[in-house]
Amino acid sequence: MIAIVFIFYFLLIRPQRKEQKRQQEMIQNIRTGDEVVTSGGIVGEVIRADPDRLIIRTAGESKIAVERIRVSRKIEVGEKQR
Repeated sequence: MIAIVFIFYFLLIRPQRKEQKRQQEMIQNIRTGDEVVTSGGIVGEVIRADPDRLIIRTAGESKIAVERIRVSRKIEVGEKQR
């Protein structure tokens, strides 16, 4: 029974916690000038970064405010050229 608990922990819980930690670190390290994708699929450049909110500029010079936790990923430099 204890072996099953250890297997369950190492195969399911531990990887999920590592991913959550990685996501939180990425969100906290977003700075002005970074390009991000929100959980809703909106792509834009961060023009202001507040502790809980980001102001991003999307295509056509539109500016929108989003919560930091709604950012799903940061677009890295190599991805921009695709």
